[in-house]
Amino acid sequence: MVSTTAAPAAAPPQRGLLVNMAALMLIMFLAVIDQTVVATALPVIATDLHGFDQVAWLVTAFSLTSGISGPLYGKLSDMFGRKRLYLFSIALFLAGSALCGLAGSMGQLIAFRAVQGAGAGGLMVLTMAIAADLTTPKERARFQGVFGALFGLGAIAGPVIGGFLTDHLSWRWIFAINLPLGVLALVAGAVTLKLPRRTSPHRIDWAGFALISGVLTCLTLLASWGGAEYAWSSPVILVLGAGAAVLTGLFVWVERRAEEPLLPLRLFRDATFTLGSAAMILLATGMLGAVTFLPMFLQLVTGASASNSGLLLMPVMLGMVVSSFVTGQLVTRMGRYKWISVGGAALVTSAAGLFATMGPSTSPLVSGAYMVVFGIGLGMCTQNLTLAMQTSAPAADRGVVTSAAGLSRNVGGAVGVSLLGAALASHLSGGIATGLSTVFAWTVPILALGALVLAFLPDLRLAGK
Repeated sequence: MVSTTAAPAAAPPQRGLLVNMAALMLIMFLAVIDQTVVATALPVIATDLHGFDQVAWLVTAFSLTSGISGPLYGKLSDMFGRKRLYLFSIALFLAGSALCGLAGSMGQLIAFRAVQGAGAGGLMVLTMAIAADLTTPKERARFQGVFGALFGLGAIAGPVIGGFLTDHLSWRWIFAINLPLGVLALVAGAVTLKLPRRTSPHRIDWAGFALISGVLTCLTLLASWGGAEYAWSSPVILVLGAGAAVLTGLFVWVERRAEEPLLPLRLFRDATFTLGSAAMILLATGMLGAVTFLPMFLQLVTGASASNSGLLLMPVMLGMVVSSFVTGQLVTRMGRYKWISVGGAALVTSAAGLFATMGPSTSPLVSGAYMVVFGIGLGMCTQNLTLAMQTSAPAADRGVVTSAAGLSRNVGGAVGVSLLGAALASHLSGGIATGLSTVFAWTVPILALGALVLAFLPDLRLAGK
């Protein structure tokens, strides 16, 4: 089957394209780093701010607000153009970063991470949407290979940078360092990005936005509190579950009747969009969970320092960077992405199973080999899923589809990390090593289901040169 997605109406010359892509990559790198930069600093932050039982929320708050805001950024950018929203999201991200560095309590830090995430939601969604606007599908595959490598570099550089700054300066510097880099990214985006300005009298689906925000909040609280703060059969958990179900039903009802829905339900008639979204949620649950809890394993079980635990994660980065670059070139040449994605999901699932076998006696060489497998799998499937969803969508829906991909990733991340954090808390009585092993073992069936869903993805051929 051949995709009918149209090429960009006015692609920039090659030199301009490279300059634009470099600016986008700088901003993407910032957003990705901040998704994982707190990982190696969590034990120190928890001790300093007296909130070990709330550490998962530092990751969850960021993922939740970036996921909630993503669809709104995508819709607004389809209506009014992407550049001004892009610059706004960078400014909001920087404001959140500055506030995080000044936080005086765990509650404040969680709230400011939520502000930071609201900005990062625009960075993640709009970067990929702008890249799609500027390229043909085959060019997009090549650049997404580079974006994937950058995603891997940022995901692992975050813990390395966070660990180094925490050990040698203060955990507050992991947020302050965003400011000079963010200002550079803001200037680069303002000067280099040349995008068409859209202005059209569209309506914003505020009801849909409020309802999907409520659904995500209920799901995240349910996953975070269930089995840890409250029993699964407690009234609080039952009310949250019922609330999520009712709000989901209302969201569907509103979207069917909205003149311009936040998430057009007709998109779900496309098997690539539906299966891709489901796979993204499942894979993100296991992936972000592993990246969040691996540094805790290295520090609390093997005794590594915050800096060293970040460095010990380098095998994940190396595997993902090489894999993303190589698979990006392969997809460009073959014009196919499905089975590469399935193979990557299978490798990630296998690696999660291997993580579950680790303990205090596991050598760095063995754990490093497991991480290489994990990284290679990540590089094979993460960016290709977004590419698949963009390829099957009409150009007019590209912002919405890209934001939906980001929403799916962040739903999986927020709910997944909350659920895994609750699992860890409920198994701490057997020791931290046992608790973390349980967390990794929980991820295996989730990731395996994600690989199975990908196996049913339509095998579209990419258009363009």
